[in-house]
Amino acid sequence: MQKPTRVRFTILAAIFVNVVINYMDRSNISVAATMITSDLKLTPVQLGYIFSAFGWTYAILQIPGGIMADRYGARLVYAFSLVCWSAVTIAQGFAAGFIGLFILRMLVGVFEAPAYPINNRIVTSWFPDKERATAIAIYTSGQFVGLAFLAPALTALEYCTGWKGLFIITGVIGIVWGIAWYFFYRDPLEHQTVNEAELQYIEEGGGLINRKNKNNKPAPAPFNWSDLKEVFSHRKLWGIYLGQFSLGGTMWFFLTWFPTYLVKYRGMNFIRSGFLASVPFLAAFAGILLAGFLSDYMIKKGVSASLSRKIPVVTGLLLSTAIIGANYVSSPALTILFMCIAFFGNGFASITWVFVSTLAPTHLLGLTGGVFNFIGGLAAVFIPLIIGYLVKGGSFEPALIFIGGLGITGALCYIFLVGKVERIQTISDIETVLH
Repeated sequence: MQKPTRVRFTILAAIFVNVVINYMDRSNISVAATMITSDLKLTPVQLGYIFSAFGWTYAILQIPGGIMADRYGARLVYAFSLVCWSAVTIAQGFAAGFIGLFILRMLVGVFEAPAYPINNRIVTSWFPDKERATAIAIYTSGQFVGLAFLAPALTALEYCTGWKGLFIITGVIGIVWGIAWYFFYRDPLEHQTVNEAELQYIEEGGGLINRKNKNNKPAPAPFNWSDLKEVFSHRKLWGIYLGQFSLGGTMWFFLTWFPTYLVKYRGMNFIRSGFLASVPFLAAFAGILLAGFLSDYMIKKGVSASLSRKIPVVTGLLLSTAIIGANYVSSPALTILFMCIAFFGNGFASITWVFVSTLAPTHLLGLTGGVFNFIGGLAAVFIPLIIGYLVKGGSFEPALIFIGGLGITGALCYIFLVGKVERIQTISDIETVLH
């Protein structure tokens, strides 16, 4: 009997690298913020707009990004996306003022938009249901572990090369990897080293590999407005959409304002803050991996999908409210402790893409993922901007209370709106099964 290959784990490792680079280029602005603010004479409100600029286009283009993932596939779209957002990252090193930097941050959002819908589509194709939460946890952990180890490195890099050099070097890394991705990645049925036993294992476990289309590949399906209506018409999908916005509230505080919070509002040394800022990311990394393994373990033990998938998410969102505790302590150690608890919770809740894989109509995985990340991406638009207005009076306390409140809101969405965790069946899905 043929032993299954394990090519899917090599694919997963490549997605992990994609996510690390993705978040490096999202968050390098937060590392550079203090120097940029000084050099370009930015106010807190202007800095809030710079932080949020990425989210404006990123959120708006999530739905088109999901459509592109469904229509053109992961290999070409991801390579194009990686190379383009990395080129724009390099261009940020030459920004001379608020307007130019704002526009460039918007362009980073444009080209990063397809990334997460593609990630979800790849994992849904390459992994069976019982391994999917772990796979999602592993690639999602790239956004935490990458930043945990990169935060000190990026801080040191900026110290040595200036904020302009920081953008140039991180952009070059992305371009090189984007070219490598194009030559490396293939879908399951097109990959030369995957064997039939692994394909059967994936397919029998619920992976969507589209075996019927291997030899007679249809033309890409045209966009249909009724598909868009479909993915907005289910309560359980609205539960995960709104929950993702709430989850993003904590995430985008750490990706944008956190280093500034430590330096300007807590009075920490710039270099020291780079190392301290990495600690909550390590906590989040531990949280996401623990959540993925726990959720899949519960599935394998026969616990219902509803409980197995919801328990980590709801628990994590509630833990993220611990961020409010930082308002009531003065020592750096206790401040970082509360931040670690909150970001561990955020990581523990970050297997949310498994709900897209599990709930979305089969033929609308990319589009559902696009809508999910669109509404979640609105956090990148509003949260940094709202924080900018909340802290302009000189106190960060209202901002932390606001972020903690989002965690409670997200937990309530998963408890009361999502309901039973099972795939939504549309007329198109039923017709596909019948034929």
